[in-house]
Amino acid sequence: MTVRRKTKAIALTGLLLSICFTANAAEVIRLATTTSTYHSGLLDFLLPEFKKDTGYDVQVLAAGTGKALKMGENGDVDVVMTHAPNAEATFVDKGFGVLPRALMYNDFVLVGPQSDPANIKGSENVTQALSKVADMDQTFVSRGDDSGTHKKERLLWEAAGVQPTFSGYKAVGQGMGPTLTMANELQGYALTDRGTWLAYQSKLDMAVLVEGDDRLFNPYQIILINPTRYTDLNYQGAKTFSDWLVNKKAQHLIDSFKVSGQQLFVANAS
Repeated sequence: MTVRRKTKAIALTGLLLSICFTANAAEVIRLATTTSTYHSGLLDFLLPEFKKDTGYDVQVLAAGTGKALKMGENGDVDVVMTHAPNAEATFVDKGFGVLPRALMYNDFVLVGPQSDPANIKGSENVTQALSKVADMDQTFVSRGDDSGTHKKERLLWEAAGVQPTFSGYKAVGQGMGPTLTMANELQGYALTDRGTWLAYQSKLDMAVLVEGDDRLFNPYQIILINPTRYTDLNYQGAKTFSDWLVNKKAQHLIDSFKVSGQQLFVANAS
């Protein structure tokens, strides 16, 4: 083979590899989402059905809501699924996200040791319960990671008129699963989404102590990253994923997902 032919062959091989890589990349959707949708097992339940219906693979990057939205701002992902309404509204208003859609909801619960040294079990007022935990300087383990759960926790402390600086307060900078594990080891209190709690409760010597307060409502949205900001997004794949999640089949799947016989999320796409 002449040098010219070798050069052409190498160039053709490179072109074919480039085309194959582009085609494969188009079949992958990058999703930044919260640890609650990941640790609960919901995505493991949904994504095989999505691939079967559409052919797309979804690469999941699980982080707190703050980090997930930051990945969206940087164009590192194609779509985000999060649960912090105020932060999501800002994200869309600043032009980073488009087509926000309600997807599902569950609620937050305040959990703690079976012995309940702060005596908050059965309270329907979460801010009063948190005040008692702080006043008695009980151990409280916070995610401390700017996640949707952490954002909610900060709002609740503020509503309670409490600065969480008491000696029992521990911000660990971890996801929900590790935070619950640490709270269990320290026999402390923690705020968690119900989905992750139900997925982990069999491993923990803890109980749900406070639930039902309207302020514990926890809605999830799916938001596409604005394609006008980044040209390398898989916008069509992300749009297909969003459309699929809000259709009747996926909404039924979300409602049917259970752990230990209990429903973790309630679908509420309009």
